[in-house]
Amino acid sequence: MEQLRKFAKYFAPYKGTILAGIGCILVSMAFGLFVPYMVGRAVDDLTKEITWNKVIVYPVVILAINAMSGIFLFLQRRLLINTSRHIEFDMRQDFYAALVDQSLQYFHQNRVGDLMARATNDLSAIRQIVGPMILYSFQAIFALCISLPIMLNISWKLTLLLLIPMPFVSLTVKFLGGRRHTRIEKIKEFFSDITARAQENLTGVRVIRAYAQEDSEIEQFQVLNKEYAGQNLRLVKYAAAMRPLLFFFIGLGFVIIVAVGVPMAVRGEITAGDFTAFILYLQRMIWYLIALGYVVNLYQRGTASLKRFNAILEAEPSIKDEEGVGEQPAVKGEIEFRDLTFAYNGRPVLQDIDLRIAQGETIAFVGKTGSGKSTLVSLIPRLLDAPEGSILVDGKPVRQYPLAQLRRAIGFVPQETFLFSDTLANNIAFGIENGQLGMENGKADSISQSSPFNPKFSVEDAAEIAGLADDIAEFPGGYKQLVGERGITLSGGQKQRTAIARAVMRDPRILILDDSLSAVDTYTEEKILHNLRNVREGRTTLIVSHRVSTIKDADLICVLSEGRIIERGTHGELLALDGEYADLYERQRLEEELDSTE
Repeated sequence: MEQLRKFAKYFAPYKGTILAGIGCILVSMAFGLFVPYMVGRAVDDLTKEITWNKVIVYPVVILAINAMSGIFLFLQRRLLINTSRHIEFDMRQDFYAALVDQSLQYFHQNRVGDLMARATNDLSAIRQIVGPMILYSFQAIFALCISLPIMLNISWKLTLLLLIPMPFVSLTVKFLGGRRHTRIEKIKEFFSDITARAQENLTGVRVIRAYAQEDSEIEQFQVLNKEYAGQNLRLVKYAAAMRPLLFFFIGLGFVIIVAVGVPMAVRGEITAGDFTAFILYLQRMIWYLIALGYVVNLYQRGTASLKRFNAILEAEPSIKDEEGVGEQPAVKGEIEFRDLTFAYNGRPVLQDIDLRIAQGETIAFVGKTGSGKSTLVSLIPRLLDAPEGSILVDGKPVRQYPLAQLRRAIGFVPQETFLFSDTLANNIAFGIENGQLGMENGKADSISQSSPFNPKFSVEDAAEIAGLADDIAEFPGGYKQLVGERGITLSGGQKQRTAIARAVMRDPRILILDDSLSAVDTYTEEKILHNLRNVREGRTTLIVSHRVSTIKDADLICVLSEGRIIERGTHGELLALDGEYADLYERQRLEEELDSTE
């Protein structure tokens, strides 16, 4: 019930529509259940005397009653089913918003396939609670409320005899329905597993092909698929048993009514028309009793899905705006790490980092893999959360900035480049909110007027700075070229340069390049760095790299080892120090010489 109380908030905006739909159900059922009464009257009247007037009037009246019932049946379905779609829309919006607000750790702990299963299969099951379940529930309730008094009036004896098989119907629904509910929850959990496996295989298709594991993965998926089919088949056993048992006990009611009712009609205790009407009412009640079984099924599926849906909405983002945080003055770009120590799950990754970066400076971080470089720069836009007061921007702790304002001021190019299945132009303009671009002659038009950004650079300018313009000119579609899911049609270097262009187009106050030139050759690297020097003026730039050639012109170079800054200075100062940086420089210089002699 707790899950349903949380679900009730989605009904509030549509309360009037739902009540109107329920009203239409009542009117439709009233007309529909008036038909057996009219049939009974017609039988009795025609038994006494058959005239053309009666033969014409009764069918016309019954047809008119059915037509009115049909009109309100259409209205009730239109109102309630439409409302269920609107509520599904609202829930999907909340579901997506809840996921977008989550931190990176959340997606490390929850598989994407499982989340996708909840967004599709579970939301569809919840929608059934709003539409069909409400529809059939009220139809059954109104049918019982209208039919029972009429049936009691016709013959209280026959009506009471119907109570004999009814307890068996209830026990069947309770026992088999409970088993079905348990099985449904297990199936939904397994559906998440199989969806997650399919998503991982499709995402990692390059690796699967590179290692020739297609057959192996097909076999493993077949095992999961067989288990999923087996669990569904076990569920079908309960469903297959439930309906025949319901029909048997309801049919038993018919047997009792015929066995007792026919002699009553012969003895004149009830008329032939009353007996006919009673049978028709019973027939209609049977359908609605069966519908109640379907309602139980919908309720069980829906509540199981609702529990999984609410778990997403109830998950508090680990990184969010502090309470009472308001808009701050525009970010200028000064950054300070103040006695920063950061740990993953209790394991220190960064220790005692003290560093002040003035506005407009270019700072580089270099060090061995696992030294903490990427973690350090990820703390500035709060992709990871540092201890309170250990990172400051323009003299203010980063937690005093609203997340949206802080991140708008930062252009971040991560190690793992992600591109959307869209055009190159829209991928580059992704950082410009609402900035879907129109295209003319293969070139990008201006940004949407609804964008809060007034970009300094056009898409073409950003592509030129990132050294991507020549590549785009060779693509058949130019800036309209679709890059495929995750940029699969582009090379690693082209994806990195697209990501750089995306960051540059935002014209950020702080530009972070996290090993973002690792996949380009040295000639292209030099070209990009030359272009970036022209646009770095006035903005703070942080560069993470393994290549000395990428960072040698930085204002300050910091060498990290095991989470600590062990050396800092300019390129020349660090070479003179003859330490870790000088050793790295010498190794890379020798590698370049060896490559050139081959």
